[in-house]
Amino acid sequence: MDFLVGVGIVLVFLILILMIGYVKSPPDTAYMISGFRKPRILIGKAGIRIPFLERLDKLSLKMFSVDVKTTDFVPNAEYINVKVDATVKIRIGQSEEMMALASKFFLNESEEMIIRRVQDTLEGNMREIVGQMRLEEMVTDRKAFGERVQENAIPDLQKMGLEMISFNVQSFSDQNNVIEDLGIDNISQIKKGAAVAKAQADRDIAIAQAQAAKEANDAKVQSEMEIAEKQTSLAIRQAELKRQSDVKKAEADAAYSIQEQEQRKTIEITSANADIARAERTAELKAKEVDVTKQTLDAEIRAKADAERYAAEQEAEAELFRRTKEAEAKMIERQREAEGIRAVGEAEAEAIRLKALAEAEGIDKKAEAMKKYGEAAVIEMIMAALPEIAKNVAEPLSKVDKITMYGEGNSAKLLSDIVNGTTQVTEGISAGMGIDIKSLIMGALGGKMATEAAAPVVVVQSAKETSGEQESSADK
Repeated sequence: MDFLVGVGIVLVFLILILMIGYVKSPPDTAYMISGFRKPRILIGKAGIRIPFLERLDKLSLKMFSVDVKTTDFVPNAEYINVKVDATVKIRIGQSEEMMALASKFFLNESEEMIIRRVQDTLEGNMREIVGQMRLEEMVTDRKAFGERVQENAIPDLQKMGLEMISFNVQSFSDQNNVIEDLGIDNISQIKKGAAVAKAQADRDIAIAQAQAAKEANDAKVQSEMEIAEKQTSLAIRQAELKRQSDVKKAEADAAYSIQEQEQRKTIEITSANADIARAERTAELKAKEVDVTKQTLDAEIRAKADAERYAAEQEAEAELFRRTKEAEAKMIERQREAEGIRAVGEAEAEAIRLKALAEAEGIDKKAEAMKKYGEAAVIEMIMAALPEIAKNVAEPLSKVDKITMYGEGNSAKLLSDIVNGTTQVTEGISAGMGIDIKSLIMGALGGKMATEAAAPVVVVQSAKETSGEQESSADK
């Protein structure tokens, strides 16, 4: 237990040492730890200082600016009393040896104290260099003066662990205004040189202006000559180009005229061909229209004839049906009136006879209706269609503005052609239907004339009267 307490105390002690002794130096300051262990220098690093056994000292590594002036006039090599004002940049050496030397003089010193300690040393070195140089050398070559001061001061600074960064002279002054007189002389020399330079410059300017004017005039003359030559060449070239253009234009006009004639010829030929083709096409269309008209009339005539024939057949059949029913009704009536088997037989025989007679008469009337109405219908339809056929045949001619007839012929010939076209249509109908239209018309006209001349009287005896006569004969 005591051991643990002792260990705890040691640990706490070590932690306190670490907390109290921990140090960290900035980059522009050197921490110097000395005492219990070997001396150490920390720059921008951290370390541990054992409290009460080691000490911590600080040494600034910043660059210092020292204003170095001669406190009074110092005679130079020419025994001219001169004052110098300069600025020097110094710092602590960065090597361990330089830091060790600097720590002997400037350890824990402030920046102002270090500057005061170094200032008199630098002033003494500057006084020494002033006494070795002529005034004109110092004034005209300040860099050489600064370099000589640095060469003289650096060994003394190194003994204190310091480095000189730069040495810059601010100004020189003297008691007798020698520097000002040197300036006046220099000013005079400068003015003289400036006047001479100005005169030479004016002369050079005049010469240069004259030369420039001459060159400008020569250039202008040369330019005008070149312009005239170019204009002459341009005029010649333009005349040549115009001549070539006129030749080309004349050739183009001739070619255009030839081409125009060729185009006109081609257009006329094409137009004539088109007119011929249009006329041929029109003739073909008219021929097709005539064919269509023929077919239409043929179909209409056939349909009308079929319809009328069918109507006649239906009427004959209806008449036959009516007569048949009347005969059946009479037969039933006679059956009811007759007495006995003989009466019934006679009635049945009579009914059969009447039925046969009615059927025969119906067949005759049907045939007669077919003969009568068929020819009449056909003739009527043909006669009604002939004007329409003639109209359709002549209609294409009504759409023609002008008809030019070549060879023999005149308007009578044209009318004859129309009549021939109509005749061809009727002959086509006759050939398609198998009907001799001419014969039908002639037959109809002949029959009509014969009927009007003879006018025969036709006596039609009804079936009822015939049946009465037969009935009386049977009673007898």
